[in-house]
Amino acid sequence: MSLPLIPDYRVSSIYELTPEAVKRLGKKLVLADLDNTLARYRQKEPDQALMEWKRRLNEAGITVFILSNGRKPHRSRRFAEAFRADFVSHAGKPGSGGFRTALERTGCSPRQALMVGDQIFTDIWGANRMGITSVLTRPIALDTVFRRLRYGVETPFRSLCPHGEGLES
Repeated sequence: MSLPLIPDYRVSSIYELTPEAVKRLGKKLVLADLDNTLARYRQKEPDQALMEWKRRLNEAGITVFILSNGRKPHRSRRFAEAFRADFVSHAGKPGSGGFRTALERTGCSPRQALMVGDQIFTDIWGANRMGITSVLTRPIALDTVFRRLRYGVETPFRSLCPHGEGLES
């Protein structure tokens, strides 16, 4: 970790986090943001591709845990149940509480985890503050003016990622 707002890695989508890539980083826990990272906003259930991604990670001994700032706990709960994953809703990222809860529930240390999310000021900053490897993904959809503006503000931090796009390094 160099600066708290600069991700350790950038990927185009979560699907670049293959079991091989996650293991190469020495991780056994993937903390994942829900909205605009795993699924579109208001998407009620995981699609088949997402379920297959999680299945492959689980078969490799990697746990996927949803860490969401969503303020509607029922949405996170329903999605997590369909996804068959544990979760923390209203996690308060970039604060440490949600991260600590996830680590305690999984029995993992920060060094064994990575956080993947689409937002610099919540997902990346929070992970970096906790000493968790941070992976920034492109948002699934920039479908509102607010989301496009936020993405624009985050652009300089995205471009400073030391490992650029992908997990090859």
